[in-house]
Amino acid sequence: MAVHTLFPPSSLKSSFHQTRPPLSRPSPHRVTVIHCIHRPDSVHFVNGVGYTRADWQSSCAILASKVLSHQQPTDHTSGDVSSGTDHVASVNGHKTAIDLSLVPIKKEATESTNNGKLQKPLTITDLSPAPMHGSQLRVAYQGVPGAYSEAAAGKAYPNCEAIPCDQFEVAFQAVELWIADRAVLPVENSLGGSIHRNYDLLLRHRLHIVGEVQLPVHHCLLALPGVRKEYITRVISHPQALAQCELTLTKMGLQAAREAVDDTAGAAEYIAANNLRDTAAIASARAAELYGLQILADGIQDDSSNVTRFVMLAREPIIPRTDRPFKTSIVFAHDKGTSVLFKVLSAFAFRNISLTKIESRPHRNRPIRLVDDANVGTAKHFEYMFYVDFEASMAEVRAQNALAEVQEFTSFLRVLGSYPMDMTPWCPSRGD
Repeated sequence: MAVHTLFPPSSLKSSFHQTRPPLSRPSPHRVTVIHCIHRPDSVHFVNGVGYTRADWQSSCAILASKVLSHQQPTDHTSGDVSSGTDHVASVNGHKTAIDLSLVPIKKEATESTNNGKLQKPLTITDLSPAPMHGSQLRVAYQGVPGAYSEAAAGKAYPNCEAIPCDQFEVAFQAVELWIADRAVLPVENSLGGSIHRNYDLLLRHRLHIVGEVQLPVHHCLLALPGVRKEYITRVISHPQALAQCELTLTKMGLQAAREAVDDTAGAAEYIAANNLRDTAAIASARAAELYGLQILADGIQDDSSNVTRFVMLAREPIIPRTDRPFKTSIVFAHDKGTSVLFKVLSAFAFRNISLTKIESRPHRNRPIRLVDDANVGTAKHFEYMFYVDFEASMAEVRAQNALAEVQEFTSFLRVLGSYPMDMTPWCPSRGD
């Protein structure tokens, strides 16, 4: 059974800001400028059971045959492609005006090249799918080298080429633009709770969850060499890391202001780059090694059972199987609010399907629902989207029947992915 998307993705336009080392991908041509644009009419593939890699490669071949050899005009002031883009590609019967000119081709290059030969046209190799598991993958993560997300990427895909991104949004778009093959992003922590930003981005983008990895987190208090704890007046780190170490910092008698930054390793990098001798960072031991900092205190998380769950994202879904434990993630909503939640959960309970996660997020398109009662007045109810993880594979009949029943009670239902569970042995966080 295939559950189709009923909810159109919201429009998103943003530009790549390469404040970190530039993202790159192997290419026979030089990449000058990449405008990172998410289009509501962009190509996507149905998230259903039975779609094979061959079907997906055929769609890529259709796209490749539609690429025009001339470079499309670009409005550099807005970072968007000009409305003059009129070439249309058709994939599985759906038309799209997507611009695939990621590698600009000069006009004179189309007429002649070395030895008078015409330039080689794009082939399916230029738009090749991600390498098979075991090959070197390009994996995007949020942060800088030394971040916990980099460690999670290495655990999920050993020997991968880890690509740092300055924002979660950039990591999503790096995969969509073929700059990276996978993205590894955190979704929840055992102490700090859910990373809501990534839940929202899962709904806005057309990537699929293809796996999960759980990483024990071991925090350290870092400072420049020679700095003593009593000289520290400020501690900087990611908001989650600050929350996870608050009790320990208080017990240490550290009378220092807490300041949130984008990521843990970025805090260590900032201290080293600006020679801040009154500031400490909460980050990993690897970050201390990379940026030349000393460890003032080791293992400062409030609880040794500090684990962050990451999900792996790809452009295409994997085919669900039944030979190992699988987990499936969905998101749904209903026009009449939360009154349908009990019926949805019953669809899983009656089939003995265990739920491992349920998360509610405000409905972006309709955050408030008004209910008028002539006797009482007008009531205002918040509207929500519900994210649910359950332990079953979409290859199982019971999971297919459960979603068929859920679809009857909801106005919107989308399968984010059906993927193998992380079954690695768990141990409390510890130092390297």
